[in-house]
Amino acid sequence: MPELNGFWVDDRFTAGEGVHVCVAVSLRGGGLFAPVLHRAETLDLPALMTTLKDLVTRARTGRLRGSEVSGATLTVTNLGDQGMETVFGVIHPPQVALLGFGRIVDRPWAVDGLLGVRPVVTVTLSADHRATDGAVGARCLTAVDRLLQNPEEL
Repeated sequence: MPELNGFWVDDRFTAGEGVHVCVAVSLRGGGLFAPVLHRAETLDLPALMTTLKDLVTRARTGRLRGSEVSGATLTVTNLGDQGMETVFGVIHPPQVALLGFGRIVDRPWAVDGLLGVRPVVTVTLSADHRATDGAVGARCLTAVDRLLQNPEEL
């Protein structure tokens, strides 16, 4: 969603040049650090996960480079490992959007008229209404849902 990947500066939206994802990382001794995974759109899923794992490890050990703590165009946070099912994130200005992922839980779910138990995750979007609107937000969440249902497309 290019409409959510960027900044609100000087009373207007400026699209980011590339997707630079800020990832909220909880520190073992308490606190939060937010390193940036630069050019995420250029990485395939295995490379993205390897890079993310390395970034999180270095954030927790205090070994990040200066370039890895600035320039984010979008934030992603996951409080599932903290037991939270729903995340209502706070946008980091000048960014205009934050995606929040909660804990995966087993829930009753109907598919084609049949009730079963499925793993479900709640994904939320916080967005700056000066830069975007609910229709764009709905398209973003629909795209996330589609990708989670079809991970081979990632």
